[in-house]
Amino acid sequence: MSDKKGLLDVTLLGRSYKVACAEDEREELMQAVVYLDRKMGQIKASGKVATAERIAVMAALNIAHELLTVKAPGGFDIATLKRRMHFMQAALEEALAPQENLS
Repeated sequence: MSDKKGLLDVTLLGRSYKVACAEDEREELMQAVVYLDRKMGQIKASGKVATAERIAVMAALNIAHELLTVKAPGGFDIATLKRRMHFMQAALEEALAPQENLS
């Protein structure tokens, strides 16, 4: 894994964020962004949750539930799981940062 990190522009729920990412992990991060954006869009479309912060939290809970209930043949690749969770956490922190500044 490369230690060289660059900034990557990502979009979640129509909002742009800059996320630090190692060059060799960009593709995986973009997959996580697409997945998270889709989940957040589904929650927003339900009309039950209004703020971006709550949408992000609900999406995180849904994704965590999916990860914990999946039964993969041969078990989990814990390194991949940890890396994906790290990417999701970084995306959530980026999404929630503007909300913290409003308080």
